[in-house]
Amino acid sequence: MKNFLSFIFAGIIGGLIAFGGIKYTSQSNSESAPQNLSKQVSLLNQSPTLSSFPGNFTDAAKKAMPVVVHIKATAGPKSVDDLNGQSNPFGGFFGEDLFRGSPQPQSGAGSGVFISSDGYIVTNNHVVSFAEELEVTTYDNRTYKAKVIGTDPGTDMAVIKIDATNMPTLNYGDSDKAQVGEWVLAVGNPFDLTSTVTAGIISAKGRSINILRGKGGIESFIQTDAAVNPGNSGGALIDASGRLLGINTAIATQTGSYAGYSFAIPVNMMRKIVDDIIQYGSFQRAYLGISINQMDAELSNELGVDISQGVFVEGLADGGAASYAGILPRDIITAVDNRPIKTVPELQEVVGSAKVGDVLNVTVNRKGKIKEIPVKLKAEQR
Repeated sequence: MKNFLSFIFAGIIGGLIAFGGIKYTSQSNSESAPQNLSKQVSLLNQSPTLSSFPGNFTDAAKKAMPVVVHIKATAGPKSVDDLNGQSNPFGGFFGEDLFRGSPQPQSGAGSGVFISSDGYIVTNNHVVSFAEELEVTTYDNRTYKAKVIGTDPGTDMAVIKIDATNMPTLNYGDSDKAQVGEWVLAVGNPFDLTSTVTAGIISAKGRSINILRGKGGIESFIQTDAAVNPGNSGGALIDASGRLLGINTAIATQTGSYAGYSFAIPVNMMRKIVDDIIQYGSFQRAYLGISINQMDAELSNELGVDISQGVFVEGLADGGAASYAGILPRDIITAVDNRPIKTVPELQEVVGSAKVGDVLNVTVNRKGKIKEIPVKLKAEQR
């Protein structure tokens, strides 16, 4: 009995000590807290924005999934053999050419995005370039035969069409205003797993990875860490509000599967290319008519200027737009239409998104003096 009472007494004493400790801690925290704490806390009542808060992406996914289609491209043995060797720059980036060298007719798979209610679909050139037949399967499992409207290997863009109406579409975002660190979703059909959504952030913009090696190649990709795999080619990169930001095109990998980074063609450039393909059958590309190089610290020291970012004008095409406007060799392009230009891909993207006849206000640094020169873009000289 005495032992029992001892346990009760000890428990009461322990509880009083704990209560006193809590009260003392509470008083200490209250005394040491700054007087403006309530003002700081009140800031938390502001509504977070989708671009900065990893919230619920279900609404964005619901908008995008019905707009993304599965594309099956079928080719005969000769067409497949054409993909062998170095002729296909996407070997090692996407898996559509894993069947190459087979003596039997084979097929590859990719994704596409509806851009009009009457059945126009944007995808990658490397998804459809070898195909003799195209089959499109929609989100609700309807199947259509598709035809190629036009392609542009220099940007890896293609437009195909199915005979359909009332197809769903997405609103366009503004890829120029998209920021590094912004949340994005990749929607596509990796490994034939239809309607797959992955999330990540924009990890870089204006990225060149040297896969469009042909003449006139434009690389200014949006880089993201959203998981993208073989079969995602031509699928949608969307922002957290469900707006189209780009077309997923390539992955950096040594295995053929996702290894951390993927790359998408910016929607602002895509829109110009797609409009041209639908209207003219091909991309009507505008040119400045200059040969260029990337500014860096070494070139800056060589030129004796205090600029390590921008685009150095090495030479001019006779009769080209830049020469006619008054741009000179050794000028350093630092902005176009007030948009800062730090890299060659950024300049290529701006010009590639413009039309023949458009006037771009080009800002150059000429021997330390800043000049703004209006340049009327011309078509490629032949």
